[in-house]
Amino acid sequence: MAKRPVLKAIVLGGLIGGALDLLFALSFAAANGASPEVVFHTIASGLLGKAALSGGSSISALGVACHFGLSLIWAGLFAAVACRFPGMVRWPLLAGIGFGVVVFLSMRLVVLPLSAYPRPVTFKPLATVLDLLSHMLLFGTPIALAVTRAVRAHRPNNPFEPKPLRG
Repeated sequence: MAKRPVLKAIVLGGLIGGALDLLFALSFAAANGASPEVVFHTIASGLLGKAALSGGSSISALGVACHFGLSLIWAGLFAAVACRFPGMVRWPLLAGIGFGVVVFLSMRLVVLPLSAYPRPVTFKPLATVLDLLSHMLLFGTPIALAVTRAVRAHRPNNPFEPKPLRG
């Protein structure tokens, strides 16, 4: 299988999923009275700790870069698994939703606690449900759809692909 289309799918899916997830975070923050700068600084605090929360525009840019960097890494991981287990591309919507759950739990239970993030990770009901839905539908699904399209295009004899109906 050619690697270039899958690489393009990783970039496209990662950027779209990252943008949609960030748009959700910015919208949720705005609804709670927080500025975009607060969101970007909070993301950067995973690298810089509490100092990021009082940073300027360069810290905001770092937060955006960290967010999209992680999005691309997650998209690459999805692609690696999908190429190894081609059954995942048979049901990309389900795979994307499941992947979103994995990303959500990994970020909340592993990445944030191991990072310099200066606050305890909480699971407030409304925020948790909305963040989980964002990861499932706005993050995992676009990545799964982009990668699935690339994988299917270069596996014409894929046994997991549904056959067209004849009639």
